[in-house]
Amino acid sequence: MRRRGVGLVLVLDREPAPGGIPRHCGHSPYGLREFRRPMTGPAYAERLAEEAVAAGVEIRCGISVMSLLPGPVVEISSNAGVRRIAARRVLLATGVRETSRAGRLIGGSKPGGVMNTGALQGLVYLDGLRPFRAPLILGTELVAFSALLTCRHAGARPVGMVEPGPRPTARFPSALLPRLLGVPLWLGTELLAIEGRDRVSGAVLRGPKGERRVACDGVVVTGRFRPEATLVRSSHLALDPGTGGPEVDGYGRCSDPTYFAAGNLLRPVETAGVSWSEGCRIGAAMAEALADALPPPGADRISLGGEGLAWVMPQRRGGAALGLQLRVSRAVSGRLSVRVDGRDVASRRLTALPERRISLDLPAAQGPVEIVLEEGR
Repeated sequence: MRRRGVGLVLVLDREPAPGGIPRHCGHSPYGLREFRRPMTGPAYAERLAEEAVAAGVEIRCGISVMSLLPGPVVEISSNAGVRRIAARRVLLATGVRETSRAGRLIGGSKPGGVMNTGALQGLVYLDGLRPFRAPLILGTELVAFSALLTCRHAGARPVGMVEPGPRPTARFPSALLPRLLGVPLWLGTELLAIEGRDRVSGAVLRGPKGERRVACDGVVVTGRFRPEATLVRSSHLALDPGTGGPEVDGYGRCSDPTYFAAGNLLRPVETAGVSWSEGCRIGAAMAEALADALPPPGADRISLGGEGLAWVMPQRRGGAALGLQLRVSRAVSGRLSVRVDGRDVASRRLTALPERRISLDLPAAQGPVEIVLEEGR
């Protein structure tokens, strides 16, 4: 936005340094889309922050946003106390969080050594600690393989990776990594319970051959991301029940058009590079809004038809900064159609798995849009 002539751009970050998740992730590859070379997460985060400051962006860390108010006005808390900041436009980019053990209803005792990937990366890359030597990793989304690399960096050797589904969630060749590192990958297997008193001592699994116990001294619960939308949920902004993030139009405008949203707050979950590219496009739209050059928000809705579809984003028409993105709730195969006012304007054959990116062009024809999946066709 600074490069598009916006006079003052202020970034607030609750952490002690800017960078979000990449700052906690000390392995490659980051930066291929943005800088055309592989980088570690901290180097990537530092480079982006340096470029922002060089462009004239003001970054303030150690500040927590407490509430979002009409205006737009944000209420913040820091060591200096509580105050309010009035702005002309606000961009929300609070990212995602992994579903916790409690959210997955995993039974057993509550020993130390159970954590998500973000906590693991913080302990290893930021604090220089090794929280365990032989953990179990739950999940096979991309973040699970990041956890595997983090364990390797810390000198820990996972006893195995557990995936409830019949195949890895992440695309090939990610699933080759456990084999290359000598870590068993157990598909079609559930984590039933975690054992241990002060520390994890084992886990009970149920797989194709029944139940069994594996010895381990930690459990990393990865993936099943949900947008970090606590602020949105407690505000006047509309929340989309499908994505779990704010409802937006094609420019990233929320139900209150003085607020915009970008990145993984919009849906779970995309890579840092995709989020960066999306943020650039929505930042450009915000600059246009500040110059009164953005069309007014439209009323036409974008909806889903078909039981296998989980969510669509954006949820309202508008510009094409975002394009149409959707996910399926389970493995599906059929015909995916885009309809405007009940008329098919585009269709294609679709075979997809959960957590796999599906992108569509927003149709030029005006009117309510429905995306329909007819399975078996």
